[in-house]
Order: sequence, then structure tokens, then C-alpha cells
Amino acid sequence: MPDTIRLLSTLALKGAVADLAGQYAAAGGVRIDADFAPTLALLDRIRRGEGADILILTQEGLAELAREASVAAASCVDLARSCVGIAVKEGALHPDIASEAGLRATLLAARSVAYSRIGVSGIFFARLIESLGIAAEINARATIIPSGFTAERLVTDEADLAVQQISELKQVAGIEVVGPIPRVLQTPAVFSAGRMTASGKAEQADRLLRYLASDEVAPVLRESGLEP
Repeated sequence: MPDTIRLLSTLALKGAVADLAGQYAAAGGVRIDADFAPTLALLDRIRRGEGADILILTQEGLAELAREASVAAASCVDLARSCVGIAVKEGALHPDIASEAGLRATLLAARSVAYSRIGVSGIFFARLIESLGIAAEINARATIIPSGFTAERLVTDEADLAVQQISELKQVAGIEVVGPIPRVLQTPAVFSAGRMTASGKAEQADRLLRYLASDEVAPVLRESGLEP
């Protein structure tokens, strides 16, 4: 459709993009047709030939595609930072995750911890519990999902704790975000956007990229759990 931009985005930006798409269209911009999946899944889809006008991925993932000339390097802009956090079911006590020792004890005490197999947060968490020396204990009773929102497993009582980007945790009703995993244990992920070189709507796509990176959208990013 001539008045529609096809956008593929990592799940971490789903809440923000959903809010911004309506605002952008109402202000006279094009309609945004968005689809969301983990960065690794989107990279695979793009390399298999799927097309889009704009991609929102991790900074590293987008840089890979720029090196492969699938994304126009000059169009790339950083949008937001995101921390991995922990959530519990609504009404549950908030455990201690403020320190490495507190986090370690909290994870070991949980009946089950939900995390994603291929998402950025899931890969980080797998490495984290390995470095803490508790991978075997946690994985013996973990709820590991292939993709999607880990906090949904809190609502269904399959897990006591859910680990994911805070912006992804906040997409699920009926849960409460306890907070981020201590910063000393993680490096916030940076999410970036860029135009695919094969897009036939370069002007419209670049205009949307400028909007997404503008100060105007910063409050929406913060509300969704991201740091502009």
C-alpha cells in the first residue's frame, strides 16, 4: 500500500511502537504496519528474503545488516536503551534483587524462573546464571519459552519470576515489575532503527526514522520502560 510503511521490530519496542503508530498517523504521517519478534528471529527472516521498509533491532543486529548492505548505514539511528528486569505476579511479594547476593538467593528460592530461549534477555540471563554458578539449579526447574513474553507464565502460575527486558515485561497485564537486575551485572541493550536498502519508500521511511529518534517520542519510550 502506498500510504503504509512496513516495520519489523524487536519485541522490546512493541509497546512504544503501538502507541506511536496511532499518534504518527493521526498527525498526518503514514500508516505503520508493524510486526514484532526477537532480534535473532528477525535477522533470520530478513536473511531468508523477507522485506520491510524499517527495521528496529539491537544495535549489534542492525549493524550486521548494514555491513551486509541490507540496511542503509546512513539511515541508522539509536532509539533507546533497555535493561533486563524481573517481574512477579500481581500482588506477590517483591523479592530482593538489589544486589548480586540478593538476586542469587531470590533466583534459587523461586519455584521456577521464566526466560526466553532466543531473545537478547534470555541469552543474557543464561550467561548470568552460569557466571553466578547456579545454572544447573535454575535450569532444572526453569520455564524456558522459545519466544514471546515471559511474564505470561506468571499469570498462568507456571513460574514465580519472569526475566526479560523491562519494556517487554510491561506488555503483560496482571504482573508487577520488581525492577532491573543490578546494573553492575548487566550492560543495557541499545535498540536502533534503520531503513532497508530495498525499500521503495525511502523518503517516507526516513521521515518516520527522524520522528522515532526525536525528543517528541521520549515520554512514550519512558512510559513503556525504555530509556530514550
